[in-house]
Amino acid sequence: MPRLILLRHGQSQWNLDNRFTGWVDVDLTAEGEAQARRAGEQIAAAGFRPSVMFTSVLKRATRTGALALDAAGLRDVPVINDWRLNERHYGGLTGLNKAETAATHGEDQVKIWRRSYDIPPPPLAPGGEWDFAGDPRYAGQAIPDTESLKTTLDRVLPYWDEAIVPRLKAGEDVLIAAHGNSLRAIVKHLFGVPDDRIVEVEIPTGNPLEIDLDAGLHPVGARYLDPARAAELPPLGAGA
Repeated sequence: MPRLILLRHGQSQWNLDNRFTGWVDVDLTAEGEAQARRAGEQIAAAGFRPSVMFTSVLKRATRTGALALDAAGLRDVPVINDWRLNERHYGGLTGLNKAETAATHGEDQVKIWRRSYDIPPPPLAPGGEWDFAGDPRYAGQAIPDTESLKTTLDRVLPYWDEAIVPRLKAGEDVLIAAHGNSLRAIVKHLFGVPDDRIVEVEIPTGNPLEIDLDAGLHPVGARYLDPARAAELPPLGAGA
């Protein structure tokens, strides 16, 4: 049976500053680096040796993956980067402090923007500081101006089917180092989490989530490798 590990990046500087990050390329804090190294040690202790690591194009995820592989003694594992594994685009909330935004718009509204399945934040105005249209990493791509978890899943799922599923179906173990919402999208798909329950799913930073899959790529077991920092997992279901 193939094994899959989902690894949310370690604490970033904007996690620490309580700001909406999205596609902004923020680096890890010292604690985030330590979380990534601990994740690698836990991966090694679990006897997990992936054939490949998939990650986004944002350095908080790419560096988390690299630090984890290094700590696990797996420096030779090939790495594939793709923007479709990026964090969700936070639109007009990008760069704002979360507490100040809640004080302005109300905690309930901010919770809807952050955690609901299909209600995106207000769009990002073009031409501003956080406009990614000129970023060469996204050349030729249709850049969103905001995303919900649903539209994040809409871009993650084709990449999952195209690039990741064939490796798993070949029996390979796979590591994905990415972001809270791109990984929540994968969890929603795999575990068959209903739209109205995905709001309750949270993935801790820097804690590897190991998922055991059957031949049909349905989860038959799942656990966080650091049980002291584990979040509640969805029940195993039909999923994909």
